[in-house]
Amino acid sequence: MKKYSWLLFALLVAVSAYSQSSSSLSVSPGSVSGSTTSSSNIERDTVNYLIRVEWKAPKAESKSLEVLTTEGQFNLSTIEKNPVKINGNDVPTTLKFTGSIEHLNADKARVRFFLGRTVPYITSTSNNGGSSSMSSYQQMSVGLDSTFIIKFGKPVIVQNDENGQISVLVTRQE
Repeated sequence: MKKYSWLLFALLVAVSAYSQSSSSLSVSPGSVSGSTTSSSNIERDTVNYLIRVEWKAPKAESKSLEVLTTEGQFNLSTIEKNPVKINGNDVPTTLKFTGSIEHLNADKARVRFFLGRTVPYITSTSNNGGSSSMSSYQQMSVGLDSTFIIKFGKPVIVQNDENGQISVLVTRQE
């Protein structure tokens, strides 16, 4: 009887191990709970999106930036070309463009982004006894935080007021 119970136990372990290995092989890569990956998900994951943001302040040149990304999050932090002068010193301002893009269908996506910059401002000024003065300054972050639906290849104005206009264009890069 002992021999049969050991044999039965070994058979159960072998069958259990075989069923676990065969069920894990039947699940396709990238699938969850045994569901298969559709060809549209694979195609969508291979597309790049070019996000172009353009802004124009009154009586100033247009400025723009472009970011190439796939679906998901993106993050750009850079220094603007023209620094601000404070008491003859160049103080850099930073530009920040962060967000995410989510594919909705063949011609639309949901875009969430923050476009902003730092603006230096003087907090105090003191004289050094002579003709020179020294200023202390801090930086304040300003910008636009928005979520919207965009149609690929069609620019959309996301902000327009007396400070200027910001437009966004997203194109799919096949």
